[in-house]
Amino acid sequence: MDQRTLLITLTGPDRPGVTSRLFSVLAGFPVTVSDIEQVVIRGRLTLGVLVAYVGGPSTGTGSTLGAMWTAVERTAEDLGLEVELSTGSLTKEQRRRGRLSVSVLGPSLPPAAIAGIAGRIAAAGANIDRIERLAQWPVTCIELSVSGADPDALRVELAAEAAAQKVDVAVQRTGLSRRAKRLIVMDVDSTLIQGEVIELLAAHAGCLDEVARVTEEAMRGELDFAESLRRRVALLEGLPASVFEQVRQEVVLTAGARTLVRTLKRLDYRFAIVSGGFTQITDSLVADLGIDYSAANVLEVVDGHLTGRVVGEIVDRPGKARALERFAREAGIAISQTVAIGDGANDLDMIATAGLGIAFNAKPVVRQAADTAVNSPYLDVILYLLGISRDEVEAADAEDNVLAPN
Repeated sequence: MDQRTLLITLTGPDRPGVTSRLFSVLAGFPVTVSDIEQVVIRGRLTLGVLVAYVGGPSTGTGSTLGAMWTAVERTAEDLGLEVELSTGSLTKEQRRRGRLSVSVLGPSLPPAAIAGIAGRIAAAGANIDRIERLAQWPVTCIELSVSGADPDALRVELAAEAAAQKVDVAVQRTGLSRRAKRLIVMDVDSTLIQGEVIELLAAHAGCLDEVARVTEEAMRGELDFAESLRRRVALLEGLPASVFEQVRQEVVLTAGARTLVRTLKRLDYRFAIVSGGFTQITDSLVADLGIDYSAANVLEVVDGHLTGRVVGEIVDRPGKARALERFAREAGIAISQTVAIGDGANDLDMIATAGLGIAFNAKPVVRQAADTAVNSPYLDVILYLLGISRDEVEAADAEDNVLAPN
């Protein structure tokens, strides 16, 4: 005996009760539900149902299938919907599920971008099982469930297509490995916040151009970070410690930063920052955003003035990776369940260590090394890469507002 299938596809104007009516009809036949997908776009419904039944030459199921076919067609007619029916066999290939999640996002998604991404997936011998929209604002993001592809090879192919189409694409293993991400570790300067703190300090010291030049060399990986930091900090010698309060007022969070942290904290994620900047500034971010863990450098202050030196071990490129590992141990979270987000060469070891490394508006060397790159100005688009939709974020915000005391 064969395991046979009937694929039922209903399309047309959406109305209450369509799903209930269809399954009430199917309940009268000896079938099981193998798959179901429903989507409504601008009031138009597409409902696909794959049912399985035992069939074959000796089973005498022809009359049963015919009766079910007729019943489904009559139900569709009553509902004012079009119906398409097709039979097949439940092969191993049909049973497979989406093993990869491909997120495509950008300010807008032109048809050419979708065509290019879909074409690369097909060329890799893979199949798109499902497509879902995760967000329309502040960017458009769709998520494709893909089966039958090698993740590393597909990531390379789609990265090339994304660059050509000027969109962002992320390829991740789906299922529990993706949902288990529970520790987010983020760089601070030019990631959590806009700009570089040391340049804000340098502006008060009158040496901004020189500091900015050294910072850029370090971010591109052309200069050892520890040495670059010492050179830049030396230029701050003599600044009064009161400058810290001024700079705290000048720090601007990246758009979407509060939404990102607030949403992940709701989901019981742990959130950490690790910075080549300074605790005199990052400590206020920790308090403001409710961040769980932090690591940063400490500027030496003597008699109320900066000495131009850093106290203790410098948080450099390997230091950031060690901090991520330390935070994971303290939280009791496996490294595979961590996400690292950064933009400069100083973040490379951290990004390589984490279960998922994300380059955020990053230098080319970081984009090439990371698992995925995001080139949006909005930090909360990271949520979409974790499978969290904009609708879910806004619903949680609305619920909090309702429950908050007046």
